[in-house]
Amino acid sequence: MDFKMHEYTHAVVGKVTPLLITDKADSNDARRQYDCYLRLLSELNLELTELATNLFFPDNVILEDLAIVCHGIVLLPKPRSDSEGQLIKAIKRTLKELGQTVIEVDDPEAKLVGSDVLFTGREFFVGISESSNEAGASAVAEAFPEFPCTPIKLSKGAKHLKRYITVAGEDVLCVGASKEAQEVLKRMEREANFSYQTLTVPEDEAANCLYVNGTLIHRAIEEIPESFKVFCEKIDFARRSICFSELAKVSTGLSACCLLVRKP
Repeated sequence: MDFKMHEYTHAVVGKVTPLLITDKADSNDARRQYDCYLRLLSELNLELTELATNLFFPDNVILEDLAIVCHGIVLLPKPRSDSEGQLIKAIKRTLKELGQTVIEVDDPEAKLVGSDVLFTGREFFVGISESSNEAGASAVAEAFPEFPCTPIKLSKGAKHLKRYITVAGEDVLCVGASKEAQEVLKRMEREANFSYQTLTVPEDEAANCLYVNGTLIHRAIEEIPESFKVFCEKIDFARRSICFSELAKVSTGLSACCLLVRKP
């Protein structure tokens, strides 16, 4: 097993561009939060690689759904819109330049988005919902045959898998305390090929973390006051916190705005 399972050299990110006026988020606050996000990634020894597209912020920075990147392999789902198609082309070109092998989902029946795909460092889980199906999970299994891949059915109306559970450390999963999140965790524990520690946070919006190069990134105290206490009490390695409230309104959370890559 690769002992550098959560160590990365690059973060592929969207380029800061003129604002798209949206009623879902305050664009100026979202821009400030995104700038802080990029700065933090740089501080964690990641080289930022910007995607050049004609899309506007924040549409051009939500990348997670458009590529699954793991151990030098990239799986690209089928685009669901013209704007996604443009981003996927830019992602494909950029990741090839970073020495990654690109595979495209070719099954016409497959539905797959990256925010339904959780890689623990040892195995994949794919949330089965309106956005990803069993054929999509099969595409993940075929692209990464060295890792077990388990489809996990989400409850009706439940959002993407990574809204409820993400990796928060080596063999540590962070999960929300809601009924939906706990049901997902139980299903995963029943099907998992490996054992994990779990960190349960009171607010579901705190469950989406990033674990990068030995550091856990989670949301700021003003956004997740109860969960922030849990992170302080339970995490005994490096932590950083940032505000992400506006960007979270248009994405699954912290994991949504970068593609983490280890260049060979």
